[in-house]
Amino acid sequence: MPLKKKRRVVKKRVVKKRPVRKVQRKVKPKAKRPVTAKKTKEKSIGVITHYFPKVRAAVVKLKGPLSIGDTVKIKGHTTDFKQNVTSIQIDRVPISSAKKGQEIGLLVDSRVRRNDAVYKI
Repeated sequence: MPLKKKRRVVKKRVVKKRPVRKVQRKVKPKAKRPVTAKKTKEKSIGVITHYFPKVRAAVVKLKGPLSIGDTVKIKGHTTDFKQNVTSIQIDRVPISSAKKGQEIGLLVDSRVRRNDAVYKI
């Protein structure tokens, strides 16, 4: 008589399914506008077209008038500072004020780049 092979019984595992949790979304309150102490009125008066690093001077194409003693803000991609205008030149000749449309040399306190905007405060 041949030997009988024992059959192996493979038990199936019963996987208990967990109930799906519903994620509750937190409702954020509407963002309020930040309160600013003072709003300065800035008027665009020009764009930087060139910068001379050794003399720290910038060439500005004016869209509005500018004179010595005015406060300007220069803002660009990496630039953002305010300064008083101390020196303006046209063709290396110092002047006290410049008109719309002129290209002037302006002494600046820090590095500026092409296409930085010049605002009058």
